[in-house]
Amino acid sequence: MNGQTDRPLALRLSPATLEEFVGQSHILGPGKLLRRAIEADRITSAVFFGPPGTGKSAVARLIAKRTNAPCEELNAVTAGVADLRRVIERARTRQRLDQAKTLLLLEEIHHFNRTQQDALLPDVEAGIVTLVGLTTENPYFYVNSALLSRSLVFEFFPLSQEDLAMILDHALADPERGLGRLRITLTADAREHFLRTADGDARRLLNALEIAALTTPPDKQGVLHLSLGVVEESLQKRAIRYDKHGDAHYDTISAFIKSMRGGDPDATIYWMAKMLLAGEDPRFIARRIIICASEDVGNADPQALVVAQAALSAVEFVGMPEAKIPLAQAALYVATAPKSNAAYRAITRAWEEVEQGPPRPVPPHLCDAGYRYPHDFPGHHVAQVYWPHPVTLYEPSDQGVEQVIRERLSQWRKTR
Repeated sequence: MNGQTDRPLALRLSPATLEEFVGQSHILGPGKLLRRAIEADRITSAVFFGPPGTGKSAVARLIAKRTNAPCEELNAVTAGVADLRRVIERARTRQRLDQAKTLLLLEEIHHFNRTQQDALLPDVEAGIVTLVGLTTENPYFYVNSALLSRSLVFEFFPLSQEDLAMILDHALADPERGLGRLRITLTADAREHFLRTADGDARRLLNALEIAALTTPPDKQGVLHLSLGVVEESLQKRAIRYDKHGDAHYDTISAFIKSMRGGDPDATIYWMAKMLLAGEDPRFIARRIIICASEDVGNADPQALVVAQAALSAVEFVGMPEAKIPLAQAALYVATAPKSNAAYRAITRAWEEVEQGPPRPVPPHLCDAGYRYPHDFPGHHVAQVYWPHPVTLYEPSDQGVEQVIRERLSQWRKTR
C-alpha cells in the first residue's frame, strides 16, 4: 500500500478546503463569523468545543493551512510544562525578530490544569500567540475564565444524518483518498446502520466503514457486498429498529414513560437502554424523566423532581457514554417512587378555571392593609380569603409524602 492508503480513512478524508467541509453551518456557513475569519486570515484566539468527530480538528488544520502565521501544535494529554514553555519561547522569539504572531493549536485543552492555562494568558493577551484550543468538554467548566474572556468560543454539534450521508458517499466514491477504487455495494439497511451507529461522529462513521470494507472478502467478481449482516458482524453491534422521526420512536418513548409510571424498573431501564443504543439524544430522555417526576410522582416524593433535574445537569456536564449512569439512576428512582398525579390534575383544573370560571380580582386585603401575617399565629397558619369564590383544585393523594400534606391541608381547610 502507498503512503496515502496506509493512513486511516478518516484522516485521508479530512477536508482540504472549507468548501469540502461538511456540517457546522451555524459557524462555517457562508457569511458566518468563523468562516469569514478563516477566509480573511484574521482568526483570533478561539476555543472549539463539542463531541468527538464533529470537525474541530479538521477546522483547526484548515486554519493552520490558510494562515501565513507560523504554527505550533500541542496535545494537552501528553504535553508538559516544559513543552509549553518551549513553544512560548519560540513564539516570543518570532515576535521579537519578525513581528510574527504564532498560531498555537492545542488539542484537549481541558487536560491542562489551571497553572498551565495561566501560563498561556500573558502571551495570548499580548498578541504573541493566537490560541485555538480544542476540547470535548464544556469550556466554561474546564477553561480559565480569563482565557475564555480573550477568546471566541464556538460550539460544534453532532453531525446530522444528512451530513453523515454526504461524508459516507464521498468516502465510497473518492478513488484517491477514499474507497472509490474498491467495488463496494451497500444495502439500504446497512447504510442506515452505519449512519445511526455513527451517532453524529464522522470519525466513527469512517472507521466503521473502513473496518467493514477491510474485513469483508470480495465475491468472484471482486465486489464487496456490505449487507446489514456483514456490517453488524464487522462492527459487533446489532442494528436496532428505531426511527427517531417514526413510529418506533414514539412507541418506545411511550413504553418508557408508561413503565416508569407503572412502577416497573426493569422495563423502564430496558426501554431507556434501547433508546440510547439507537442514538437517541440523552437530553430528550432526561426531559421525559423530569416530566414524569412531576406528572406521575409529584409531591408523593418531591425528591423525584430533584433527582430528575440533577440527571439532566449531569447529562450536560458529563456527556455520553457515561451520562447513561445518572439517567439510569433517575429513571429507576422515578419508576420505584410512590405515585401521585395530584399536581398534574391541580394545574389542569386551575387552567380550566382561569379560562372558563368567573373573573376573580385579587382581594383588597392582599394588596394593602388588612393582610394577616401567618407567622404571627399559632401553627404559622391563619384562615383568610386568598381568592374569591374558592373551589378545591388540589386534592393530595394518600401516597408517600403527599399523605402528610393531605392530612395537614384537611385541617387547614376546616378553618376556612
